[in-house]
Amino acid sequence: MNFDIENTDIAWCPGCGNFGILNVLKRALTELEINPQKLVLVSGIGQAAKTPHYLRTNFFNGLHGRALPPATMIKAVNPDLKVIITSGDGDMYGEGGNHFIHAIRRNPDVTAIVHNNMVYGLTKGQASPTSQVGFVTPIQVDGVFEEPFNPLAVAISLNASFVARTSIHNLDLSLNIFKQAIQHKGFALVDTFTPCISFNKINTRKWYEENTYVIDDGHDPTNRNSAFSKACESYPWPLGIIYKSPTKPSFEENLYIYQKNNKPAINREVQWDKLKALIESKSV
Repeated sequence: MNFDIENTDIAWCPGCGNFGILNVLKRALTELEINPQKLVLVSGIGQAAKTPHYLRTNFFNGLHGRALPPATMIKAVNPDLKVIITSGDGDMYGEGGNHFIHAIRRNPDVTAIVHNNMVYGLTKGQASPTSQVGFVTPIQVDGVFEEPFNPLAVAISLNASFVARTSIHNLDLSLNIFKQAIQHKGFALVDTFTPCISFNKINTRKWYEENTYVIDDGHDPTNRNSAFSKACESYPWPLGIIYKSPTKPSFEENLYIYQKNNKPAINREVQWDKLKALIESKSV
């Protein structure tokens, strides 16, 4: 499978961690033999949201913070598609925070890869929901004082079906987690640490190397209490598969239309007589 687009002007700063995420995602899709025609990448606004522009496949690029609703519906209409969201920490956890919460509750069969660089890279360096306390920016001139958003703890508290974290400085781990998340049935969250070399001079590649560790085989990802405790760790942050909810049905499996008739909506004919009657009815 070839996802490369030749002669593409990539609008990321040289050295940006997004290049690593793009390359690992391409490799994961290739090794899993995902058909580009059966894949849809969905994004909102931001540097991370540009990722779908650089792969030879289908994509939907929408509004800031609004990647999850169209991704959910794309999968619901055509369950045969593989749907992957690429989003930044601001796009997913800030503007899209409410959608993030309710997507977890619905559990659509999609994969959300979040580029977490702890800063807003596209809009010139203001603090993001995951910026650490004390982080100084041109906007937060006295430093951030809000508690950083913890996406893993929030996801586990809502019994998300797959929760993981990686850091793009560890390419092998990232590849392994990306592949498992893409293969997982249900909502899969992969919070991915990545450096922003232009606007975050604190959380650099070296910083991620020194402030993360890979969890060992002793961790049981099906133990929710243990997973929640692991998700609350910081300095250093754990990397790996934090939580997997056993046998949780997906959003599509819970939809009545698929329980009654397992024919995807995309393959159904419009019942024009019923639609006409509905439009002309006085109850509308």
